[in-house]
Amino acid sequence: MALLASPPRPRKQRCPPHPMLPISPSLLSLILLVPFLSLLLLHRSSFPGSSCSPGLAGPASRRASAAGFSGDLRDIEFSWNHLPFSAFRPPPAKLKIAVFSRKWPVASAPGGMERHAHTLHTALAARGHRVHVFTSPPPHTEAAPSPSPDGPQLHFLDGEPGQWRCDEAWKLYEAEGENDPFDVIHSESVAVFHRWARGVENLVVSWHGISLEALHSGIFQDLARGEDEPMSPALNQSLGQSVFRVLSEVRFFRSYAHQVAISDSTGEMLRDVYQIPSRRVHVILNGVDEAVFEPDPALGRAFREEAGVPRGADLVLGVSGRLVKDKGHPLLYEAFSKLVLRHPNVYLLIAGKGPWENRYMDLGRNAKVLGAVPPGKLKAFYNALDVFVDPTLRPQGLDLTLMEAMQCGKPVVATRFPSIKGSIVVEEEFGYMFAPNVESLLESLEAVVAEGARRAARRGRACREYARSMFAATKMALAYERLFLCVKNETFCAYPAEFD
Repeated sequence: MALLASPPRPRKQRCPPHPMLPISPSLLSLILLVPFLSLLLLHRSSFPGSSCSPGLAGPASRRASAAGFSGDLRDIEFSWNHLPFSAFRPPPAKLKIAVFSRKWPVASAPGGMERHAHTLHTALAARGHRVHVFTSPPPHTEAAPSPSPDGPQLHFLDGEPGQWRCDEAWKLYEAEGENDPFDVIHSESVAVFHRWARGVENLVVSWHGISLEALHSGIFQDLARGEDEPMSPALNQSLGQSVFRVLSEVRFFRSYAHQVAISDSTGEMLRDVYQIPSRRVHVILNGVDEAVFEPDPALGRAFREEAGVPRGADLVLGVSGRLVKDKGHPLLYEAFSKLVLRHPNVYLLIAGKGPWENRYMDLGRNAKVLGAVPPGKLKAFYNALDVFVDPTLRPQGLDLTLMEAMQCGKPVVATRFPSIKGSIVVEEEFGYMFAPNVESLLESLEAVVAEGARRAARRGRACREYARSMFAATKMALAYERLFLCVKNETFCAYPAEFD
């Protein structure tokens, strides 16, 4: 996927009347014009072989470019996950790494960013690197993890749980590194505020969502509401501020020396819209623990029985995560309610908590509402499915649930966003993609039902093979390790090296 190297010239502004937006005409023009132009560019350039920018190709071309690559790692624009790094050899140097994360997983089910941080830095610590994590206090109801000689060293801030205070964390970091400096600093999104990031050459930030993507999310959420449903004041306010957030990010993102994009499309946006020099943008896709998420049919059958799915079910779909509007649950609720009228032997397992939990219960016996599934049972949940559905309306970031399902050998039905299309569902065999509306989602679900469980299983095997090569936690950790080594010493930027 590619964007134009510079913002397009403003076109004649056309503002259809929208009585629900009590804001100035000039701001309304900006809100309606800029996002749709950038969205159009994103979608046009997301197709392989797009003539808009011949230098930036689709997934197949990126894989071809990665094959046999030789040179400076900072020059590549495809994801580092395509490159083979050796997990069997020790790193050529042991690093001292400072990690800034607003939260750190404890007992409760963590969010995607915290899960990424925990998976990545636990793996790096296991590789022998000294990892120090600076994070907010855990909830009062949960005990802090016990220190582990083989894991990251955790530095919890004082004060209220979940309240992030970057200034205090930075002071702890400086004290810890006074006599033994850190080789690299890793910030999970804006955990390190940009006022501290200025001039820090060994600072790497991983962006788990940027405001340009969030702006698109707001548009899709509004388009998904019913004709008689008023726009929520919160969404109205968010849309009104989104353009200015993008402008602010374009200015302050330059403060960070090295930027990691967790999807190919975000990498393009950082280079082409946020104007970050290409050598400072590195695409490393997230990974999930391949030792945890793997096919286990027996475990899946037991989970189905526990959930109350009949043995003779034709097809079992599943969705997991927060049951909120921006995750696309209004779309899935309506599409599935229509699907079961024609296919009464199809079932949907819903894992998660949120406002839509009770709504799904209204669908009757075909919708099995499970509540929050503990992390230890997620493997069983995925294995109980024939197909995993991700109806998200959030283009930002990459849902780990898609990677987890594919690691367990399940095909996916996912929203056709540039991030998902360009980095996860890169082959038609991996499943179906749909536009973010009920009609398109229902069409995809009908196609899945028509194919049946056996065809889904064949697709799932292809998903498993690809996910093992791209979304394994080991692959992610080795890519970050190499980037951190490159930040410490430019000689490690050359690829391949003797230790590869």
